[in-house]
Amino acid sequence: MKTSFAASALAMSLALALPAHADAGKTAVVQEAPLRAHLQFLSSDLLEGRGTGQRGGDLTVAYLESQALALGLKPGNGDSYRQPVRIAGVKTLPADSTLKLEAGGKPLDIAFGKDWVYSPGDATAAHSFNAGLVFVGYGINAPDEQWNDYKGVDLKGKILIMLVNDPQPTAEQPNRFNGKGLTYYGRWTYKYEEAQRQGAAGVLLIHTTASASYGWSVIQNSWSGVERFQLAAGTLGTPLQGWLTDDTARALFTAAGQDLDTLRAAAEKQDFQPVALTAKLNGEMRAAVRKIEQSNVAAVVPGTDPKLKDEVVIYSAHWDHLGIQSNGGDAQADVIYNGAVDNASGSAALLAMAAEAKRAPAKRSQMFLWVAAEEQGLLGSSAYAASPLWPLKKTAANLNLDSLNFIGVTRDIGAQGSERTELGKLADVAAKQMGLRIAAAKPDLAGGYFRSDHFSFAKNGVPAFSITSGRDYVKDPEGAQAKAAAYGKRYHQVSDEYDPSWDLSGMVQTAQYTLNLGRLIANGAKLPEWKAGDAFAVPRN
Repeated sequence: MKTSFAASALAMSLALALPAHADAGKTAVVQEAPLRAHLQFLSSDLLEGRGTGQRGGDLTVAYLESQALALGLKPGNGDSYRQPVRIAGVKTLPADSTLKLEAGGKPLDIAFGKDWVYSPGDATAAHSFNAGLVFVGYGINAPDEQWNDYKGVDLKGKILIMLVNDPQPTAEQPNRFNGKGLTYYGRWTYKYEEAQRQGAAGVLLIHTTASASYGWSVIQNSWSGVERFQLAAGTLGTPLQGWLTDDTARALFTAAGQDLDTLRAAAEKQDFQPVALTAKLNGEMRAAVRKIEQSNVAAVVPGTDPKLKDEVVIYSAHWDHLGIQSNGGDAQADVIYNGAVDNASGSAALLAMAAEAKRAPAKRSQMFLWVAAEEQGLLGSSAYAASPLWPLKKTAANLNLDSLNFIGVTRDIGAQGSERTELGKLADVAAKQMGLRIAAAKPDLAGGYFRSDHFSFAKNGVPAFSITSGRDYVKDPEGAQAKAAAYGKRYHQVSDEYDPSWDLSGMVQTAQYTLNLGRLIANGAKLPEWKAGDAFAVPRN
């Protein structure tokens, strides 16, 4: 995107302007003009793609902070709008590493990137390994599913080999692990977390396109020759985290005297037992590690009720995108990943919503939270949940916005995940008040509920979900559907750029719905709760 300085200055001036209808009464009506101005500026080349650990990220935080101040919002962290998020940047150095997988007394002939990838999960630059390998099936310990792949076996110091995804439904148990839908137990993030709880030295996940829902090239691009980020404080991961191609796993198991397909079949049964392989991981792993500090930005509209103002509704959106990346040797290539839809849209919407919340506050307080490093694995929201600025036991709900509707208004609105809690009924009420309906839920095949920032709150007992666009477009439904589908090619590409011709009525609609729902929660008689039996129905921490 090539944005002129004049256009950027205009966006800034519009963003700083107070709503023109400030004396129009105590209603909260999201305005398109400031939303568009914020969207244009946040996705401009001046902010360099809002990259984690890059100058553009620092500029973005400064912009959000200045906007919160201009709107008269209360700082969310004492006298500061910023909450520090300490992050480690880790880049594996395969040329300096001597790691080998050995089976039958011989090393496997495999190459980093092509056959396997690995990285430290604990932000440490050097590790030595001489550890045995254990196949632990899906690596799941799920009391709610009466499932435990570990069976009390001591796995301290071991390297765990795991399958990706969940145990599959059967004719006898068609709904186990949510049937066709992915549960959190199937996500690679959970598997790394559980291995850490088991005291393992590391994890190697077996990749297949079917089980991961993406090809090996996605793993290569994310792990080979690039800096990856992880939290640098709190509970860190295992010393080693990584993936194996299916062919590599087969070669390893065969050399260890095992048949991978036979063990895969055994892993589909509740009575599965961990299988120690006559194999080990040996050698040194080296990585370049740097520690940086990023910031969440938190701003508050205090509640009006003397008692309820001590409780809060949190609206969130991640401010980061992919920043500036290598041009691959092409000096003419566009290297700025502007992230207009993902997620300048959500960040801009929060600013527009905050202006209205300030003008028409609710009984409970409302926090507007822009989190860092979502693209690196929900790091900012995870850091917030670990050290909340507002007690989680007094946090009514988290409503998250990520990649908003830039096409046009719809007759429905996406609220998938709300049905897990009492928010589902309120989501329906808010929709009906706007003449909308809740979009029909689809099987969550890729585990979408577990891949956005609301999930950091859900894991800690706070009812939470992400509001998404509907699919029933009012204007030119066929053309609108085509535009929505075409965005898939721009996702996480340099072509995710702001277009002045966008019809933002749908984006305003989504922002308005989110604010309306938040106000229903903020004015409600009690805090929403999880439905009994849900995996995340735990007390707010």
